[in-house]
Amino acid sequence: MLKDRNYIDPSDFSVKELDEVMDLAQEIKERPSDFCHVCDGKLLGTLFYEPSTRTRFSFEAAMLRLGGQVIGFSEPGSSSVSKGESLRDTIRTVGSYTDIITMRHPKEGAPNFAGAYTYVPLINAGDGGHQHPTQTLTDLFTIREAHGRLDNLVIGLCGDLKFGRTVHSLIKAMSAHTGITFVLISPEELRVPEYIKSTILDAKGISYKEVERLEEVIDDLDILYMTRVQKERFFNEADYVRLKDSYILDLEKLEHAKEDLAILHPLPRVNEIANEVDDDPRAWYFRQVKNGMFVRMALIMKLLGVDHA
Repeated sequence: MLKDRNYIDPSDFSVKELDEVMDLAQEIKERPSDFCHVCDGKLLGTLFYEPSTRTRFSFEAAMLRLGGQVIGFSEPGSSSVSKGESLRDTIRTVGSYTDIITMRHPKEGAPNFAGAYTYVPLINAGDGGHQHPTQTLTDLFTIREAHGRLDNLVIGLCGDLKFGRTVHSLIKAMSAHTGITFVLISPEELRVPEYIKSTILDAKGISYKEVERLEEVIDDLDILYMTRVQKERFFNEADYVRLKDSYILDLEKLEHAKEDLAILHPLPRVNEIANEVDDDPRAWYFRQVKNGMFVRMALIMKLLGVDHA
């Protein structure tokens, strides 16, 4: 049972429990009208301590489509946080008014701290460069939809692998499945942190390799997960200029990719996926965005313990 649980980290749920959430999300996607009143009378609190568009709107749309309501803030300046209120007190206060809370915070570990003081289920909507578990659920659901499985896949992660919390969460979640190979595509400055390689990939004996150029490996991939490479992450501009075009996915690079490649991106994108790719059937990122709403609808239902007729 997931009722009254928190969802702070992808490992908070077992593979079986994640499958239950994704199975429910699939039901919602196929028959949305069956679920439009399951959260009547329920209230979601949204505490966003840093800017967000997709994640915040997705949670709000999810609760509203389930028949519930939403209160909260989209930046801390509009709340008592600006007066110095502690996170502990904010969580206790909002938990007194609502049935479930979702929180995004710039400090890594903040949701773990808040989870110790909440009266209601708490969902981590992203904490610093650490984890983004509901994006991970969305990614898993989209990968399963694209390939019909979550095992025996070659997954390319491309771009900012050092600071990208979506990448860190996905590595952690996919490492629970068998036959996974990761191809880590990034400049040396933005490689996956050593602690993730040592505590997850090496510790579990998961196959991976690190390369600098997407063109070298794109023909091997079943999944290509693109992220932004930001100029400010580089120590010198010459390295950025030398490598930046390597991380722009266009139709020319896709000529060598598999026909059933699924291209994912947590969004927002800047220029790392050319607009011409949007119409390619292998582009899954806008379907991925919509899937995020269905996944969050399912997660809210599971944590509240509500069901449909």
